Amino acid sequence: MFLEKIKYIQALIFDVDGVLTDGTVLVTETGEQHRRFNIKDGYALQLAVKRGYQVIAVSGGRSKGIELRLRGLGITQVFLGLDSKMETYQNFLRSSGFSADQVLYMGDDIPDLPVMKLVGLAVCPADAVEEIKAVCDYISPKKGGEGCVRDIIEKILKIRGDWHDESPSSHDGSIK
Repeated sequence: MFLEKIKYIQALIFDVDGVLTDGTVLVTETGEQHRRFNIKDGYALQLAVKRGYQVIAVSGGRSKGIELRLRGLGITQVFLGLDSKMETYQNFLRSSGFSADQVLYMGDDIPDLPVMKLVGLAVCPADAVEEIKAVCDYISPKKGGEGCVRDIIEKILKIRGDWHDESPSSHDGSIK
């Protein structure tokens, strides 16, 4: 069933904290918040954008650093400080013309659950909460912020013939 659903996927929605990051928030003495991203996840995100997939990042948190990192990877749809991920998801469907079957959502915790019940392909990292795992079509063997995003993007792109090891890249890991 998982492999069958992959062929319809055109849009990839990722939660930030606990999926794109490991969920740790480091707070400085001045109140600045820092998060850690995985470089291999970043490579896969860039490649998905380059291959024409719609890549969207959503989070209830706010951070200029998150936005800079994701936009630097070519992700133009970055939604931070959300009260409702469901509202953002519904707005995306309306504006893009995609159906739910064409959307993958990767989340890790309860705020992601309502959207994950509606998308065509619900996936999560290995360390997601049990309620999320219960609704998923695929559970990555990788934890949040430790390669789960790379894992699912690589699977999709390889199955669909969009993954190419010979993709031109610079020494800093970014794709030209």
